[in-house]
Amino acid sequence: MTTLVPHVPLPPDQDDGVRYAYGPDSSPRPDVPRGTTTELDWRSTTYPGTSRKVWIHVPAAYDPAEPAAVLVFQDGWWYLDPDGDVRGGIVLDSLVHRGDIPVTIGVFVDPGVLDAGERNRNAEYDAFDARYGTFLADEIVPEVRRRFAVSDDPDRWGIVGGSSGGNCAVTAAWHHPDRFRRVACFLSSFAQIPGGNPYPDLLRTTPPRPLRIFSQAGHRDLRWDQPDHNWLAENLRFAAALAEAGYDFRLVLGDGGHNPNHTGVLLPDALRWLFR
Repeated sequence: MTTLVPHVPLPPDQDDGVRYAYGPDSSPRPDVPRGTTTELDWRSTTYPGTSRKVWIHVPAAYDPAEPAAVLVFQDGWWYLDPDGDVRGGIVLDSLVHRGDIPVTIGVFVDPGVLDAGERNRNAEYDAFDARYGTFLADEIVPEVRRRFAVSDDPDRWGIVGGSSGGNCAVTAAWHHPDRFRRVACFLSSFAQIPGGNPYPDLLRTTPPRPLRIFSQAGHRDLRWDQPDHNWLAENLRFAAALAEAGYDFRLVLGDGGHNPNHTGVLLPDALRWLFR
């Protein structure tokens, strides 16, 4: 079982009063070759009237003769930004170079923007239906496959998201377990799914799907001390239901609130664990 790198709180600089220190896999190192990133402008047929940016990050070790794993990140640039809180491309380069995960192409997908200029993020990410997973499986991943060799093995297809992107990642995998089987969900906004969080009941009453799930919750997440729409409580209910249903899952509970610092610190260990 993978042992987490110790996470050392730093002096507070956010409202929740805690920060965690990043490990070596989250910073560029001279011994790690950098991958290449391709930026695309995308107009969706699944979500008509929307456009978005997509970035495809390919580690230096990629060999077209050997199909790669694929990992789709929601909130694309926020998760890719090398100066941001998550630094997904740097992490992929580090882990692939060390042999900690298979060669993995990262696909960083921004939420859609309507032609009128309004963001479509919550409509896409919070809906409990198959539509967003279909959008990825039928539009985005085929474009990646047109350019690069990608494995057909669903155990090598993963999906990552935080906040609303976290429940989006779970929902895409839930409706498409034949495509996405490795899931990382951070500070998921199950509390704001229209109609309420469906997963505790579904997990107890539905035969297990072949998913491996890494989740993170913050003990001071949104409405952490309120009796309803409590982000912390809904993440804990989700994890408890996974345990009761016998899923291969891991939950990490952090000291912070609804911010991506702990997400970024955890990402290397989350990916090692998912692709072990």
